Amino acid sequence: MSNKMSVLVSSGDREQLQMAAMISSVAAVSGNEVNIFLSMNSLRYFQQGDTNVAPSEGEVGALLQNKSVPDFRELFRSAVELGDAQIYPCSMALDILNIPASGLLDYITPEPLGLTRFLDMSSDSQVLSF
Repeated sequence: MSNKMSVLVSSGDREQLQMAAMISSVAAVSGNEVNIFLSMNSLRYFQQGDTNVAPSEGEVGALLQNKSVPDFRELFRSAVELGDAQIYPCSMALDILNIPASGLLDYITPEPLGLTRFLDMSSDSQVLSF
């Protein structure tokens, strides 16, 4: 029996992005259905060709950059490709940041969602926020 998990990612800090990606990928490859909602400051790191380094909020974030730790983008990709995960961009954040949905990484669902729809999808799941 699988569980359903919803992960709301709004932070642009490395530690928050990394933890959200680790939890999402482990849950997805373990047979759980995982819905991920990228919004606010997180969304800009998922544009095609983006190589910006997310800022660290503390010591661990700085260490992550210097160690051989899989990048959060790789972990989110693994969640989709190796497990049962879907990643949805926030329609409001796309508008505010002037990012076209077609300009996002190929493993991001091309159909943006509003927060209301995401919360409706999450009504029967465990919800985590980063």
